[in-house]
Amino acid sequence: MSADTAALAGLSSAEARSRLSEHGPNEILREKGTSPWAILAAQFKGALIWLLLGACVVSAVLGEVVEAVAIGAIVLLNALVGFIQEYRAERAVEALRSMTAPRARVLRDGATAVIPATDVVVGDALVLEAGDIVPADARLRVADALRINEAPLTGESAPVQKRIAAVATDAHLADRTDCVFMGTSVSAGTGSGEVIATGMGTELGKIAHLLAAVEQGPTPLQRRLESVGRMLLYLCLGIVALVAGLGFLRGLPRMEILLSAVSLAVAAVPEGLAAVVTVALALGVQRMAARHVLIRTLPSVETLGCATVICTDKTGTLTTGVMVVRELWGPDHDAVLFAAAACSDAELAADGRSGTGDPTELAILMAALPRGIDRKAIESERPRLAVEPFDADTRRMSIRRGDGRLYVKGAVEVVLPACVSGTANAEAAHVAMARIGLRVLAVAVGDGPGETDLALLGLVGIADPPRTEAIAAVALARGAGIKTVMITGDHPATAEAIGRELGILTPDDTAAEVVHARATPGDKLRIVREWKARGDVVAMTGDGVNDAPALREAHIGIAMGRTGTEVTREASDMILTDDNFASIVAAVQEGRGIYDNIQKTLVYLLAGNVGELAVMLGASAAGLPLPLLPLQLLWINLVTDGLPALALVGDPVADDLLRRRPRKPDERMLGRPQWTTIVVTGLLQAAVTISVFAWALEARGLGEARNLAFSVIVFAELFRSFAARSTKRLFWEVGAFTNLRLLGIVLVSFLVQLGLHHIPFAQTLLGTARLSTADCALSVALGLIPVSILECAKLVRRIAGRSAPGGGGA
Repeated sequence: MSADTAALAGLSSAEARSRLSEHGPNEILREKGTSPWAILAAQFKGALIWLLLGACVVSAVLGEVVEAVAIGAIVLLNALVGFIQEYRAERAVEALRSMTAPRARVLRDGATAVIPATDVVVGDALVLEAGDIVPADARLRVADALRINEAPLTGESAPVQKRIAAVATDAHLADRTDCVFMGTSVSAGTGSGEVIATGMGTELGKIAHLLAAVEQGPTPLQRRLESVGRMLLYLCLGIVALVAGLGFLRGLPRMEILLSAVSLAVAAVPEGLAAVVTVALALGVQRMAARHVLIRTLPSVETLGCATVICTDKTGTLTTGVMVVRELWGPDHDAVLFAAAACSDAELAADGRSGTGDPTELAILMAALPRGIDRKAIESERPRLAVEPFDADTRRMSIRRGDGRLYVKGAVEVVLPACVSGTANAEAAHVAMARIGLRVLAVAVGDGPGETDLALLGLVGIADPPRTEAIAAVALARGAGIKTVMITGDHPATAEAIGRELGILTPDDTAAEVVHARATPGDKLRIVREWKARGDVVAMTGDGVNDAPALREAHIGIAMGRTGTEVTREASDMILTDDNFASIVAAVQEGRGIYDNIQKTLVYLLAGNVGELAVMLGASAAGLPLPLLPLQLLWINLVTDGLPALALVGDPVADDLLRRRPRKPDERMLGRPQWTTIVVTGLLQAAVTISVFAWALEARGLGEARNLAFSVIVFAELFRSFAARSTKRLFWEVGAFTNLRLLGIVLVSFLVQLGLHHIPFAQTLLGTARLSTADCALSVALGLIPVSILECAKLVRRIAGRSAPGGGGA
């Protein structure tokens, strides 16, 4: 046992038990989370939900059981979907627990003991070997070629060479080479050290604290729908009060007043809205899955569509995640690669594209193989005689082989001074490579007995190159008004060079704003919060534990599916199955299309509700009987309106979406143009319905009048769904066959509506009667009037130059 190891004799068993009792087990504790009951209760908050629950209760009190059951089912389904999503999100902190090692090797009472990792205490002497998961934070006393994979904590793609030379305790996490940290893993070598932190006091524990402290607010879509719900709530209360006042003034019976008020409330509430939004998001989930994006929380589908900033990790997302030789300098590139391969411990796999060993050495072997240079052949023809492995202090490696030559590679500033030839212009080449973010190695050979008097063969520039599709995606995002911000644990020079190559850093940007190097978990969280404070909608990508708090803080967290940890996946809203930035931009396009579809569907639904309200209010104000019964109104809202709406939200997305600027987070879903369409369409539809009702009431009586009014308003709603697909293009320009679901639903609904007038059970339930052939033709003709006028209005606006055909479903 060396003196250093002897100094780490460790604790006595008695002292270890005392410290464990005093400070508790070495584990990531679960912060007190939200109970399942609280999550479930939260699903019943919001004005729209209260409105639906109120309508359900009133319907039940009045004995309208079918109405009550239908509305209640909608509310429960919506609550169930929300509960499942939020309950899964609560598991994020729990995933941190699985990253701690189940067992640990420590020195107890002067001997090596294998104990549960939870029993490790501060002061323990920790023993590490290749393949171990580090069970606690420790300061090293012995490091024999020890390399640690710290990617989950720091984002660094290459294993970190550890050494015992002291580093300032306030240094960046990636620079603390004298320490090892809980949750990281030993890639190579051995070591030992003194435990300095356990459990929640470790760097991993600090991240757990950050993750648990993050509070997620409502998404932009949720805020917009809440605003619409409040508006509808106030509208319903106002209508009920108005109708009640008019009824009392006219001296109507109280039961009739109550029936009128309930009928109008049913007409005002778009009962299918919650289901329509859920279906819209679910369809988006399916489309995104085909584009390598898995959605964990439904609202995030639309949220991504209004993102203005994407904060992204570099390695594997913007870059390939694989180190490659990008530049060679020297008179003979083959000689450079041969010597570099001869000075290597890595092993290539049979496919020549992967292997085991240091990523830098693997990159050299992969570059050498196409040139006919095979390290296995080198080992066979020139067996190694002596090896000086790479060391963090010497910063170079050397191997003497059977041909008598010494092959050397390492840091340029270390190898160059030992060379007596071949160094002309080498320093200038080094500077040029470093300026573009390459990691530069010098390669030399020597024929003498020592490691001096070497001949420099050349330089090797290695980097993790940008994905080709990522460069195009960054440009596409910029054109869509989305700023890409790169956050990485890499060196600032490397990060800035990659940022310029990707197009993230342009002459109009400052490096400090869009490229962040050496970022800690706290830095990532701070960066996301700063962008949010500016009013931006922020998406954040990540793969390591260090990214999890920022993913939870962002409006939408995006985890890597291939390289990501379980912690980041649980903390995220969506997962990239290909770890590709281009897939994020594709998801943005889908998200914007979903918003467009929800918006036009909402306009379609509310226009129908306004039409129904106008029919009921207009008749009441004119002293006429109610043209429609409450159950007929519910049928219109749930089936005649609801089913076409479910098809409208599945419309193909517009092809110009990524040429538009992002929506402002506080933008209303229903602005003046949308409300104008809603009111004009509703009044137009109401005028036709009241006219036929008043005529039939005078000519045929109340029963026939209601029968005709019901059929006319249903047909008008169904036909109007085709015009609702676009505010600019005529329905034949959009194409009837571009949404076969809508075409089928309208056809089936039309036939079902005819059936309601002829099936005895339906006649009894809904108060309908048979329609003659003439009345059926009349209903169809009158139902076509609103959609015909709306389409003519589009044509007039186009001719007047105020509108032009748009793309897709716009």
